[in-house]
Amino acid sequence: MPMNEALPPDGDHAKEALAKSPRHGEWVDVKLPGGGTVLTWAVYPERPDKAGVVIVIHEIFGMSDWVRAVADQLAEDGFIALAPDLLTGKGPNGGGTDSLGDKVGQVIRTLTPDEITTRLNAVRDYALSIPAANGKVGEAGFCWGGSTSFMYATRQPKLDAAVVYYGASPSDEAAYANIGASVLAFYGGSDERVNATIPTAEAAMKKLGKSYVHHVYDGAGHGFLRQQTGRDGANMKATEQAWPLTVAFFQEHLM
Repeated sequence: MPMNEALPPDGDHAKEALAKSPRHGEWVDVKLPGGGTVLTWAVYPERPDKAGVVIVIHEIFGMSDWVRAVADQLAEDGFIALAPDLLTGKGPNGGGTDSLGDKVGQVIRTLTPDEITTRLNAVRDYALSIPAANGKVGEAGFCWGGSTSFMYATRQPKLDAAVVYYGASPSDEAAYANIGASVLAFYGGSDERVNATIPTAEAAMKKLGKSYVHHVYDGAGHGFLRQQTGRDGANMKATEQAWPLTVAFFQEHLM
């Protein structure tokens, strides 16, 4: 199936999409307070004015070509994109995702909410320091990163926007009071494990008068944006609807 260049590529075409991209991407060592760094893929849009920044939070698989390709697509859509490897320093000899092999899933589960927050705060601080950035920062997370995106929104009230792709909602209703960002979320209709957490978010955000808009796509499965050819066309249909909404949401809140 040919790639639709208005959408992020699926997992099978990520490397190809990165090779074809005309945009400037680079690896950056984002400094952590107290020492250490978070290796981060940064991609810049081609535009004459300053842009909002989107932090791209990877799946449970850690940093991958697909995550980098999603960041590149966000840059094509007009945003500066920063995709941190949150496993930086967790592998042998201080390595990150690439050094962990088949232990990525095991190690990522050892990251604590406080540690993740420290790392994402460092990336957000870096985003605010970029000369080409306009001072507005949002986030988009996928799978494990979707849950992390929602969690981080409860811990960083100065975020301007948060997008959650098929990630579980925070279970602590009190945490929602800290959210300052508008939240947009997307779910596959066949992903009941995650979807069972939607009512908690819906009730808490409504009670607090905060913005939480979510879409559930019939027939689509977990991870539909990466697995676009799956579920007899339902994943592609979900992708074609969700991504333009994502871009419009960031244009509203980050530009």
